[in-house]
Amino acid sequence: MSVFTVNGRRVEAGEGVLLDFLRDELKITSAKRGCGEGACGTCMVLVDGRAMRACVVSLDGLAGKAVLTVEGLSEREKAVYAWAFGRTGAVQCGFCTPGMVISAKALLDRRPDPTRPEVKEALKGNICRCTGYVKIEEAVLFAARAFREGLVPDEASRAWKIGEPMPRVDAAPKVLGAARFADDFSLPSMLHGAVLRSPVPRALIRSIDVSAARALPGVVAVLTWKDVPGRRHLGHLVQDWPVLVAEGEESHYVGDALALVAAETAPAARQALEAVRLDYEVLEPLLSPEEALAPGAPQIHPGGNLVDVQTRVVRGDVEKALAEAAHVVTRTYRTQRVEHAFLEPESALAEPVEGGLTVITGGQGVYDDRRGIAAMLGLAPERVRIVTALVGGGFGGKEDLSVQHHAALMAWITGRPVKLTLSRDESLRVHPKRHPMTMEYTTGCDGEGHITAQKIRITSDTGAYASLGGPVLQRACTHATGPYRTANVDIEGRGVYTNNVPCGAFRGFGVTQSAFALESQLNLLAEALGISYWEIRRRNVVVAGDVLGNGQIAGPDTMMLETLLAAKEAYKSSPYAGIACGMKNSGLGVGVPDVSRVRLEVRGGQVTVYTSAACMGQGIATMTSQIVSHVTGLSLSKIVHSGADTALTPDAGTSTASRQTVFTGEATRRCAEELRSDLASAGDLEALEGRTYYREFSFESDPMGSDKAHPVSHIAYAFATQVFILDESGKVCRVVACHDSGRPINPLSVEGQIEGGVVMGLGYALTETFPMEGGLPRARYGTLGLWRATEIPPIEVILVEPESEGDVVFGAKGVGEIALVPPAPAIALAYRRFDGKERTELPLKETPYSRKI
Repeated sequence: MSVFTVNGRRVEAGEGVLLDFLRDELKITSAKRGCGEGACGTCMVLVDGRAMRACVVSLDGLAGKAVLTVEGLSEREKAVYAWAFGRTGAVQCGFCTPGMVISAKALLDRRPDPTRPEVKEALKGNICRCTGYVKIEEAVLFAARAFREGLVPDEASRAWKIGEPMPRVDAAPKVLGAARFADDFSLPSMLHGAVLRSPVPRALIRSIDVSAARALPGVVAVLTWKDVPGRRHLGHLVQDWPVLVAEGEESHYVGDALALVAAETAPAARQALEAVRLDYEVLEPLLSPEEALAPGAPQIHPGGNLVDVQTRVVRGDVEKALAEAAHVVTRTYRTQRVEHAFLEPESALAEPVEGGLTVITGGQGVYDDRRGIAAMLGLAPERVRIVTALVGGGFGGKEDLSVQHHAALMAWITGRPVKLTLSRDESLRVHPKRHPMTMEYTTGCDGEGHITAQKIRITSDTGAYASLGGPVLQRACTHATGPYRTANVDIEGRGVYTNNVPCGAFRGFGVTQSAFALESQLNLLAEALGISYWEIRRRNVVVAGDVLGNGQIAGPDTMMLETLLAAKEAYKSSPYAGIACGMKNSGLGVGVPDVSRVRLEVRGGQVTVYTSAACMGQGIATMTSQIVSHVTGLSLSKIVHSGADTALTPDAGTSTASRQTVFTGEATRRCAEELRSDLASAGDLEALEGRTYYREFSFESDPMGSDKAHPVSHIAYAFATQVFILDESGKVCRVVACHDSGRPINPLSVEGQIEGGVVMGLGYALTETFPMEGGLPRARYGTLGLWRATEIPPIEVILVEPESEGDVVFGAKGVGEIALVPPAPAIALAYRRFDGKERTELPLKETPYSRKI
């Protein structure tokens, strides 16, 4: 038994690790369960003033020592850190933030006036997947100055305009560990869930014997496919993913669920999994699209091994244009499977309530979750309530059901609350990844370098289940010619089922893959023509009124050329500068209904914003609050944001496709304008007590395969040009990111999204991969190739803004995804200029970073 103090309180503890003791025994939840292997730093605490990862600190070594978490900071420290992190835009999802604060305190306690390199070194043990570290470093320097100089201003008592760097409204609770993520919730009499997974990628499941597991002490229920009362196969668009694999069926990947255990304790649940007896026949898995499409290959799904979706874009006469082109280049490009690596593993807490079920979760769309869970249980959707806790990063990886439906099923059957939280290893094994793609490009241009034709064939490995593989492939195809004029286009995409981990939505949504191929093709044409890599782009980029490769006419808000011009100086500054352009849609588009809904309510002298738009760190609450403040003139202290909840908030659609600022922002603006009008008449907010304002915003696009000459595929596109510069040793030493994302609602948030995308792009280009061997994942969180603060070069963000406001949400466009589109091809070009080698696969080989792959 060890005796030590936690935040000044004397405690006694037996065996185990400090993190479990803090969370399970003391209910201190600022220390987060992230990787579980000492790699991510979300559980950072101070032990006798030294920053340490609580998940690897043994309790028996703490005798006589003092442990400090953010809950134990002084009131002055709490105020300073909350202000500094909020004011600099250093908080996005917030899951890593308390750990960052602890590392900052350890530094500032010994170095009150640190340099930026010292800050970087202090944060080396903390991973952030959202921000790109730049603003976190600035927050630590701001905090140091505040400690030295004094006052922290009150910035909630004023009104804010769009375009001003308003601090995040949710910064303080995230910084101080008070913000609650799904795994931070618990209930009396709560059971703990666990899932038995397929032992191999492909097997015929003969029988599942759970009798021994049910007999173990502490086990309340062991469920199999027979216990699913409603629909057993779920999915976004294709219902092909089983809640539980049945006897007599094949498992399709190592994340397939075979049985569920609900027990009084987590150890008892895990022990019961080992008691389940499986009888199965190992079958040879199909591990590549080539194997899956080979003649005589077994069918993974009844309809075959192709995802059934229209992925063809044809305009003009490609063969004729290629035959007449002055220069033609053909290459095959390959991109890798990538893990989202969000800091928060998946977690859900389901509770039976009178007449139905409530599920607290961390997904990207509460109404999507409700539809799936209600169908599984055979209930009317109204009987299932989904409440979103804070979401610790998503990037598309939390759009699919992962734990929500299993927790719900166990709670429904047992009649007791059940929490299910994946370990990091299980998370890596279960949730969908970024699609690996093979892309065959043939590109032609005339003697002046104007692109005349593109013939493109894209094959994606969508893994065991469709997930969002169809729309991802569509986006790869509709963006395959990028922000360039191309009159003759022939694009075809194939999504292929394999027995690999499924692939689905991931920031960039297929465009990151096709942009790598396209931009590399432009570089080859520039070399054939003897012109610069910048110039080939200038001669081809679209301006307002031009026709995009998918047939849509570029709108008046198109500022692609302006971003290219803004990047020219950086490109010309170094012989080792790589440049690339990109575009990315906002909204679902391609004929899919797209609508958002918002309600404002005046209660108790405040305005509450109700919307189900999920925030994974992009700043939904800040965006809507700033719009309301701008339109009405109300101070920030008068505006409250309600979290996503199907019982309270109207359906705003899934947080995906860079759509929420455009769609939910516009619905918010329309509500706020009505409120402003009433305020002008009533005189003050109190006179409007009980008044509600509800508005919707939708956009009708044209479907894939439309016979219109110029179909409108999407409501808007964001454009960008990025430059990555290498030093003499071949390392990235500077990044300049020039972006047209319309008019920024909040420049701090926009810059943070871009900086985070740049850093994620560095990983995608150089170090990140998700290795699999025989269909089995061979990665830990610490080996994914993620970048740390000490490795990040200076990042300069240049926002190219329109001169006038647009018709929708002040002319703002999405920014979350576009930031990740140009980095990989720009970095590939930088290395082409550095050593003369052409690279057609990701991650790039033969670089100073290759040791991390």
